[in-house]
Amino acid sequence: MRPKVAGSFLALLGMVLLIPAVAMAQVGHPPRSSPYRDIRKGHTFTLLGGYFSGDGGQFNIGPHDAGVFGVRYDIRTGSTIQFGLGIAHGNLKRFIVDPFVPLANRRTGPVRQSVTFADVTLQFNVTGGKSWHRMAPFVAASGGLALAGDTPADTSGYDFGRKFYLAPAAGVRVFLSDRLHLRAEARATFWKLNYPATFQAAPVAEPTTPALITDGKLSEWTTSSWLQVGLGYSFSP
Repeated sequence: MRPKVAGSFLALLGMVLLIPAVAMAQVGHPPRSSPYRDIRKGHTFTLLGGYFSGDGGQFNIGPHDAGVFGVRYDIRTGSTIQFGLGIAHGNLKRFIVDPFVPLANRRTGPVRQSVTFADVTLQFNVTGGKSWHRMAPFVAASGGLALAGDTPADTSGYDFGRKFYLAPAAGVRVFLSDRLHLRAEARATFWKLNYPATFQAAPVAEPTTPALITDGKLSEWTTSSWLQVGLGYSFSP
């Protein structure tokens, strides 16, 4: 995991794990002064905005570095385990690398590439069906599909296409009222980039120049951080 991704993810994960430890020292309060509040059971819609970072892999041609906006739907939000469905969209940046031209001219950009994310999330609520001082930390794991738009300017044969991704996460919900809450989440997003065979060929104009890929490895797992904040509203069926 890259340092920036690890830093943001581990910082929020540390906060998530610290809250229950502090809460253990708060037991024994009278009901009226208890720091615990029941979380409404039912369903939640959350509007989300965030930033998807990363570097796009060794050639910087994977989509990265832009704002992403979306919505998620959660069920059984008052339980320890809950499930969520999310969809998000962003116009991300990427570079174009042309393996057919001299080395000095190979990389151009950045250009924009639209990406739509659709995923399913399994979330573990650390404080169960209650909030502590209106905070409810969680850890989660998401799996989904990223679908990218075309980039006509790229004639190298590379195509991001459709990618399955995994995204472990840590975060916290802050309840403003019985129904309304803020949500903050840090994700580490993993997907696999596949490079075309053209990346193994030397440019015709400079046949002595090394190819982009010389070790035969035409795929690469990359990691990107995805930070999100949102406003959620809960309701009963």
